[in-house]
Amino acid sequence: MANWFIAVVVDPTGWYPDRVPPPPEGLTAFDPSDLHMTIAFLGNVAEPLARRAWAALSWPLGPFDVELGEVVPMGSPRRTSALSCLLGEGRGQVEQAIEGARGAVLAAAEVPLDARPAKAHVTLARPSRTASNEARRKGLEWAKTVPTAGTRLSLRELALYTWSADRRRSLFQKVEVTSSIPTALAGGA
Repeated sequence: MANWFIAVVVDPTGWYPDRVPPPPEGLTAFDPSDLHMTIAFLGNVAEPLARRAWAALSWPLGPFDVELGEVVPMGSPRRTSALSCLLGEGRGQVEQAIEGARGAVLAAAEVPLDARPAKAHVTLARPSRTASNEARRKGLEWAKTVPTAGTRLSLRELALYTWSADRRRSLFQKVEVTSSIPTALAGGA
């Protein structure tokens, strides 16, 4: 079985990777098609449970625009596991939506509730499992060079993701996608 998650699709056209420098050795940049903002991480569940979680999704926001904030390390402070771009403008609204949506989704997948507060972010790169502390330090330096000021993204789709069949090309594949965030998922009639 593979990991599954539900996320907002991030279209980085005109920003990533065009204006973002490649990360240093020891870090792997996400493919543009892999950029997303996680709503609920389901983990290693069977596909029927993942699809049931997707069907349970009630997303309170319609299509919306956000502005990017700074790139920060994620995971343990001693051993960074990802370099991710936080949202600036729109962050509170998105985090509130994530917290409101993920309970029903996780319950439908029979996954324990995630008690951590939502953190609206887009992961850009990950250090390899064997990355040295020096490579991780260089990754933190790289994060400071990623141009985010004034960068706006339009968020228009939601997707159910799992692992890609060929993880050398991209890490994830979209199994279900909304063509745009439907009014029903946006709390409309």
